[in-house]
Amino acid sequence: MHIFYEEGGQFKTAAVVQKNDSTYQADTAHGKRVKIKAANVFLELDGDAAAFLAQARAEADTVDIPLLWEVSGTEEFTAAAAAAEYYGEQPSKAQTAAVLMALYDAPLYFHKKAKGVFKAAPADILQQALAAAERKRQIEAQIEQWRSELLAGQLPAAVAAEIRAILHQPDKQSPAYKAFAAAADSQKISLYELAKRTGAVSGLPEYLQQRFEYRYFPQGIGFGDVSAPQLPLLPEADSTVRAFSVDDASTTEIDDALSVRHLDNGITRVGIHIAAPALAVAADSEIEKIIMQRLSTVYFPAGKITMLPESWISAFSLDEGALRPAFSAYFDFDGDFNLLNVSHRIERVWIEHNLRIHAIEPYFNSETGIGSADAPQFPFHAEMIWLHGLAQGLQKQRDRYEENPVKKYDYGIELDETGRVSVSKRERGSPIDTVVSEMMILANSTWAQMLDEHQLGGLFRVQPSGRVRMATQADTHIGMNLSHYGWFTSPLRRAADYINQKQLQSLLNPDCEPRFSANDAMLFAAVSNFDNTYNAYRDFQNSMEAYWSLVYLQQENISEINAQVLKEDLVRLEGVPLVARAAGIPAEIPPKSTVKLAVTEVDSEQQFVGLRYLAPVAPPPAQ
Repeated sequence: MHIFYEEGGQFKTAAVVQKNDSTYQADTAHGKRVKIKAANVFLELDGDAAAFLAQARAEADTVDIPLLWEVSGTEEFTAAAAAAEYYGEQPSKAQTAAVLMALYDAPLYFHKKAKGVFKAAPADILQQALAAAERKRQIEAQIEQWRSELLAGQLPAAVAAEIRAILHQPDKQSPAYKAFAAAADSQKISLYELAKRTGAVSGLPEYLQQRFEYRYFPQGIGFGDVSAPQLPLLPEADSTVRAFSVDDASTTEIDDALSVRHLDNGITRVGIHIAAPALAVAADSEIEKIIMQRLSTVYFPAGKITMLPESWISAFSLDEGALRPAFSAYFDFDGDFNLLNVSHRIERVWIEHNLRIHAIEPYFNSETGIGSADAPQFPFHAEMIWLHGLAQGLQKQRDRYEENPVKKYDYGIELDETGRVSVSKRERGSPIDTVVSEMMILANSTWAQMLDEHQLGGLFRVQPSGRVRMATQADTHIGMNLSHYGWFTSPLRRAADYINQKQLQSLLNPDCEPRFSANDAMLFAAVSNFDNTYNAYRDFQNSMEAYWSLVYLQQENISEINAQVLKEDLVRLEGVPLVARAAGIPAEIPPKSTVKLAVTEVDSEQQFVGLRYLAPVAPPPAQ
């Protein structure tokens, strides 16, 4: 004798060895002896159990489920009763087993109440369940179709529409994600690799930029329909003021310009002129919301995401050949660079020239000198020479002047139209940098002190000890040896400068109220938001520069390179903006030492460079 029973949702047969009231001892088809509860046994049968099971399964596949549902009534029923109703006669054991299997196979139609006891689903619930099942079937079919297209190297439009979310913050229940992940899993590759194969991204730079924009610009990097600014009516600066700026060739947001006039009695008046977008920004306006959301322009090789729309940049950038709105600070110095007087104005300033660093640096550098005022090599050369003397004088007054500093360099990545990588090199603390940075420090510290003296809140850069940080109240900056410091001089590129300029506006225009109170919640929020966002933007720039640095190492077939030891095996490479780890650096080599390294492997896609220590590099001789 055999039994037909259910175990774990599967129907089986076994040969009975012993039977009692509650259990059966039986041998399975695989020869294993088991104890089976009588409640799980539906039929006892003689003959070939395997043939019975096959016959029942075949019969179950022919059962008309909707008809079975119709004849089942509204009350609870057993499989035997359902078989009798369905077949209209005394059913065979195989037919009874077939109906039981069919009932188990159709949970939408029949709700199981107990072992072998069922109840037909109410009509309304059944229709809802069937509709849901059909939707699921269609979705699964769509997922499979998309998966097939992805495996063939095609990117379905519906998947392409979600590709950024799929790659960078997926909804794992999304059909598009399921199809993409299934296709990647089928090929045993990452989502990024599949995105490359299907043209969703061109390579790692686009992938990294997508990831960055998805997180920090979820609505996209465009500005929508932002109105162009209404330029304020301002008085013109003195006609003798002829300002000039000094920037990289790629700079389009020209925030600052300088002017120099030699007055009577050996007095020289230096003008520091800063672009004035704050004049056109109304409180809680759309443009102010954009500024407070973006907080800064984002820079990276071969691109940038500006804080302000192009219409605003073009209206306020201190471009040459025009009168431009500006916040101006005028500083009068005697021949020994002693400050005699300071005045401030909001005005229109004539911008005579936009000097570009690459054009003037050959005549104004630490190697060949800064030239002679009697033989100028570029516009405002004489003024730059005088300002360099002033800058050094200001450094001495702050006790930050170095006679013969160790030369340090910053490196930038540039791409030409063919995608070839080049590296630009700029000396940190060069004569040009010294002039520009000291003039900006002069303006920033002066205006920060003005806000503090008038008890106006702002975003100050403070360093009473330890690290530099942002604060809403002024404090000392020991790194610069200043009692006050804040950012005012890049309002086209940084929200902190805009905020401070808006506060400064209230001091220079009696008809203007301060935008922010000293304890304004927006200021406190801006402190945290700006620091976090500014650091995130910088990290993105670093990651992009690191990638292109690796491409450059590959492109130039560089096998050896010098580096400065930062800490243990962490080094900063010379000639490219890249920090990496190097193997084999002896423990006795101290930080800031220069070492020679072998470049053993470069994989830009994996963002990896293999470096191995070769030898120490002797420091350059003292100048």
